[in-house]
Amino acid sequence: MTTASPSTREPGRVRPLPSQPWNRHLIVVAVLAVVLVPLPLVLPAAQQAVAVRVLIFALLSIGWNVMSGFGGMFSFGHAAFFGLGAYTSAWLLVERGVSPWIGMAAGMVVAAAFAVLIGFLALRYRLRGAYFALATFAFAEMLRLYAVNSDFVNRAEGYHVPLLTESSWWYLQFEPGSANYFWIALALTVVALVVSILFLRSRAGRFALAARDDEDAAAAVGIPVMRYKLTTMALSGAITSVAGAFYVQYYLFIDPDLAFGSSVSIQAILPAVIGGVATIWGPVIGAAVLGPLSDVIATVLRNPPAFLDFLQGRGGLDVVVYGVLLVLIVLLLPKGIYGALRERWSRR
Repeated sequence: MTTASPSTREPGRVRPLPSQPWNRHLIVVAVLAVVLVPLPLVLPAAQQAVAVRVLIFALLSIGWNVMSGFGGMFSFGHAAFFGLGAYTSAWLLVERGVSPWIGMAAGMVVAAAFAVLIGFLALRYRLRGAYFALATFAFAEMLRLYAVNSDFVNRAEGYHVPLLTESSWWYLQFEPGSANYFWIALALTVVALVVSILFLRSRAGRFALAARDDEDAAAAVGIPVMRYKLTTMALSGAITSVAGAFYVQYYLFIDPDLAFGSSVSIQAILPAVIGGVATIWGPVIGAAVLGPLSDVIATVLRNPPAFLDFLQGRGGLDVVVYGVLLVLIVLLLPKGIYGALRERWSRR
């Protein structure tokens, strides 16, 4: 009896991956969700707002990581998908009175379709590396300029979500400081994590990883590289758009710079880089570190200890310290926090 060599296998066939590691990830997600559920009940209002912001950053970075980490297509324009989710939800709510839940679903469709369009144009003309990243940035900037100059989306004024007189789950609006915002953000982040895990263990995810590692070899064995790269981009755009839709309902306002500005794309990249690119938990860990970091630094510099009194009243130092800390983390932990911990654990 002979065994087929890798070169003689049927094109497009892959061996199933062991399910145990993925099951462990799913169990950790479930445990983490249960542990975090009571958190808003013990946090002060200010810290609860930071926790919600952390979850928005995590959701945004999970979407970026699917495309740029697992798909290997570095994006510097994820603000496009965030903004499309935000504006689709806001427009449907303000102009048509449609529930934000429906607007969120519509935003996912719009963002996924736009991601496929970007991907098709970029991949059709074989843009890779820095050229691909610049192309994504250009599309995000194009959307920002369109929003600034278009009456259809209220130009530079953006949208203010109308306040309701009472709480409403259907319209995703509650009293300020309500724990419901945290629970909804937590649920959305958990769903995004589960979806990314299921994607990685699926046929499409394994093909996407193969194309990331060696696109030419993947094409040579019969994997339709274009199809699975576009699938990865569509999923990434859909997840990122959810962060945008929730952002609008939490802060009750959106404008072109908040939606499509380059700062949004940076906020998508940084948590994954700090936590660990192309890992399940990197974006979550990175968001948990970066979310409170700027607030902690600003608080310490605003009321410094005695030996740092000379820093009091100096504007902009919080941003400088924040940037220095980020550089140190990147230099000392090039694989990110989770990547470094995983590597050390595997050595033991």
